[in-house]
Amino acid sequence: MAPSAGGGSTEGRPHGLNRACWSLLGGYQCRQTLEAMWVKCLAQGHNDNVYFSCRDILMIIVFVFTETHVEYILEDLGLGEYYNKKLSLNKMLQIDEKAICDDVVMSNKDVAWYFLKKLMMVNVTARSVRCTPVTDTNCIPTSDDSILDLQNLVTSLSSASTLNPLDIITALFLCSDGFVQQELSLKMSMCQFAVPLLLPNCDSNQCTLMLWALRDIVKKYRPKSLSEAKGFKEERIVLSEIPMISFVRFGNCSLSKSEILNKLLSNSQQYHDTFVHRDMEGGDCPRTISSGLAEITWYLPLNLRGDIASFETQYAFLCQTSSAVFVFFDASDFECKQLMSIKGKAEMFLVGNLKSDKSSLCALQNVAKELGLTNNNIILKTKQINDADFVQKLQKTMRGAIDGSKLRLQIEQMTSIAHDLGVHVDKNCPESQNARQNANAITAEIEDILKFKETQLPMQGQIWKAVTSLEKEECRLRKAGSENIEQYKWDLQEQRTNLRSKQNSYGISESMNSFLSAISGSERCYFLKWLRINLDNLSREKLSWLREQYKEKSKASNNNEIKEIDIQLSNSSLGTEHFFREMGQIYEASLSLPENDPSRQQLQHLPRLCAQLLIDGFPLELVDGDASNVPLRWVSDVLAQLNELVSPNNKILVVTVLGVQSTGKSTLLNTMFGVQFAVSSGRCTRGAFMLLIKVSEDMKTSLNCDFLVIIDTEGLKSPELAQLDDGHEHDNELATLVVGLSDITLINIAMENSTEMKDILQIVVHAFLRMKEIGKKPKCQFVHQNVSDVSAHEKNLRDRKLLLQQLNEMTQAAAKMERKEENKSFTDVMDYDPDTGNWYIPGLWNGSPPMAPVNAGYSEAVYELKKNVIQLLTNCESSANDILEFHFE
Repeated sequence: MAPSAGGGSTEGRPHGLNRACWSLLGGYQCRQTLEAMWVKCLAQGHNDNVYFSCRDILMIIVFVFTETHVEYILEDLGLGEYYNKKLSLNKMLQIDEKAICDDVVMSNKDVAWYFLKKLMMVNVTARSVRCTPVTDTNCIPTSDDSILDLQNLVTSLSSASTLNPLDIITALFLCSDGFVQQELSLKMSMCQFAVPLLLPNCDSNQCTLMLWALRDIVKKYRPKSLSEAKGFKEERIVLSEIPMISFVRFGNCSLSKSEILNKLLSNSQQYHDTFVHRDMEGGDCPRTISSGLAEITWYLPLNLRGDIASFETQYAFLCQTSSAVFVFFDASDFECKQLMSIKGKAEMFLVGNLKSDKSSLCALQNVAKELGLTNNNIILKTKQINDADFVQKLQKTMRGAIDGSKLRLQIEQMTSIAHDLGVHVDKNCPESQNARQNANAITAEIEDILKFKETQLPMQGQIWKAVTSLEKEECRLRKAGSENIEQYKWDLQEQRTNLRSKQNSYGISESMNSFLSAISGSERCYFLKWLRINLDNLSREKLSWLREQYKEKSKASNNNEIKEIDIQLSNSSLGTEHFFREMGQIYEASLSLPENDPSRQQLQHLPRLCAQLLIDGFPLELVDGDASNVPLRWVSDVLAQLNELVSPNNKILVVTVLGVQSTGKSTLLNTMFGVQFAVSSGRCTRGAFMLLIKVSEDMKTSLNCDFLVIIDTEGLKSPELAQLDDGHEHDNELATLVVGLSDITLINIAMENSTEMKDILQIVVHAFLRMKEIGKKPKCQFVHQNVSDVSAHEKNLRDRKLLLQQLNEMTQAAAKMERKEENKSFTDVMDYDPDTGNWYIPGLWNGSPPMAPVNAGYSEAVYELKKNVIQLLTNCESSANDILEFHFE
């Protein structure tokens, strides 16, 4: 479509388009399309005197109301630049004004970002997107609602600009790289939204099997075989061998397939819109780029959007991968040629809305006979059958189909079928495949996790724990007794040197060599993802077996064996953090060698490598939770390299979460910032991890920083550490460290009771006192989890006053011990307001997992907390620190 030179522009219209043509276009979507095309013309070098011919306008109208080009839709949604250069995680997670802005969505260009913002905070209302455009008052006359004008009323109703949520989802998946697609799928799964399995592209008329995008989704469920024992299975859905049931539509159908599916999946007490349907907000809008989309949800029902007559490839794929296919139809215009043309392994069922005339019944009879179906394969909806009975009958038929089918196909095994049908498989690229081979080469050698750690990751075992004890004793000198202090210190240093020499004698194991080589290449992001997936699968399998053994031994009351299994449960978790920990120990041990030693020289690049991974969005372990120690030289050198890589944009602010074990600390941070802290399969976070989140240009001025550092910590007062002599000391050290590093500390408390935190807060107060000495007064926010009552803030006024009174008493006691008795109250050392410093968060799930979605109240309350945290950081009196000032002394 070539633009021509023409006249001027008025009233916001493109140049050369008179008011009559502008009014003729009418619908907001048409105007948006024309404007997008006009902007594109200017970008291509045409001058701004552009007009569009009648043919151009006709093409726009045809374009909007028929099949459309993906590129134009993406331009309309403000995603055009990401069609070729894909949206990355760093871009998506950065802190910008949109992240904390509650402005109404004013144009289609904001819609996708609004959806993305809500989805990353797992808000189940994310699909309820409505654009409220600023209407052109010169084109659409204002009306007085106090008079009767039905024509104007109808016009105003039809002029609302709404996009189909499925188009928004499809557009985002088309514009995202593989890692963003994984995040989108994971968050959608948590919201119990249907997730794309076959993603269409109407430009190429091809679809893509989204295998890579689904790999991060893990579900727990209880199969029939474990129902009596109350056991469960936990596995990735791409590896689940459970029957798949597909639902498709043939021709026009008066029944809403998606709405019926939602009723089928929901329990009688709680309805949830898993699939978008016509009665949802935006669900009745014509789909432009999402027809041909096949969606999947747990427990693996599949829903194909559009008529199977138009999407034969998708239909053929479903017929070959499903145990059963339910075909929705209207009996009045039903033919079987299309259904007969594609053969598959799936049993076919017809689901129809039967009309009372005999011709419909005769047509159905003929089709059923041609397909060889019986009454068991036909489910009919008549006026006499209500929705509840109809759904119940459909559920009964589904159960029979599942029980009678032997087809159990993993999604991962569907790739061969996809290739045969010409369906593209996502991330089947050389980079991903090479990275997978490298990760498999490491994990294939793991038969016993404990032995693997001893042989392949030896530096972080007992030697590192012994080094930790010596370093702590050097500072505390508790066991010196009457011995000469200088001599005692020298002896400790000599012992530490010997231990470091022993570490160096191990050399670098074969697995660590492979690891270091893989993360040094361009495929490192894929490699680390594959390695994490493989390690989680191994840990999950091992932990599942150990839990079964624990259960069996508990019945026999054999305490020694139970204790042994308990130790194995603690030590059988293996994740990427163990490899990075070994990397840090290899580096620290090398520093005990002479500076010109070749072994030391060849390891000097490791801190810079880790700093680059930190920029890429991977976490850095600050505190080793197993040894209860900070690898100080390693962390300092990594941060020094990070500072060098990002300078001069090196200002940071720090947010930390602290709380008792299993109170949802990691989930809180993941929901607030859309991140995924690495948590070993089968247990809680150990130690402390930091993540770097970029601050966008529009927020740098107000926040006065370039990056936000988020620190996740292990739970305090864990039963595992309570059995150890130094368990309480470990908690105190961790609390003191992270509070000292933070600008804002979120103290996470389960339920409304703060008693559990009293002894932890006591040591934290000591840290706050020391921070005051160096002119730092951190901010503190108390987060009370699992409190759903709207009156919680009002009702707990007395508890908040009691908490403040206890904190004041702790401050006075700590000040006396530290000889800083001028500090009389908690607010003297900590920036805390009991009225604005307490947040009450409802429970995470709205029902019982695995079918329960995240509670909308949880997401919204966490969003309000996030806005408050950003506002507190904006008003922070002390300026942001340089990365080099982020230290541990």
